[in-house]
Amino acid sequence: MRMRRSALWEWIRDLILMLALALAFRAGVAEARQIPTPSMVPTILPGDRVLVDKLFFRFDELERGDIVVFRPPGGGKLDYIKRVIALPGEEVAVRDGRVWINGQPLEEPYIAEPPAYEYGPVRVPEGKVLVLGDNRNNSQDGHIWGLLDIKAIKGRAVFRFWPLSRWGPLK
Repeated sequence: MRMRRSALWEWIRDLILMLALALAFRAGVAEARQIPTPSMVPTILPGDRVLVDKLFFRFDELERGDIVVFRPPGGGKLDYIKRVIALPGEEVAVRDGRVWINGQPLEEPYIAEPPAYEYGPVRVPEGKVLVLGDNRNNSQDGHIWGLLDIKAIKGRAVFRFWPLSRWGPLK
């Protein structure tokens, strides 16, 4: 009986340790996210599951094209996932179905269709970025609520692990 109780206690202790490590990993290193909306179609589809790198700011600079997870301006309970389009110091505008950065059209092979709205021009101040969904005409994003504070970014989506048929790095 004593041997059984000891084995059970070790199993419970190991389970608690594994859960604690998993929670610590999720809190500070990376976490999995399921995508609920079509705002990033065709790059990420509703139901896709992605891995979010929460440490990238410590080792890498934010770049145009990064797909980021953040809490949107004005609060809310859900995090959003969008693509970084304009960086601090740049002038951005959306007109004639294209995004323009510093007067030059941005090549965007990842969008679902050209935007049917206009935005800007706006000079992006330090500490801010413009984020837009790849499904430009079906996305609650920066063209509606403006520039995003970089501090609101929780991580960069780097890898799709579900469905297996579309498994791979996100670009």
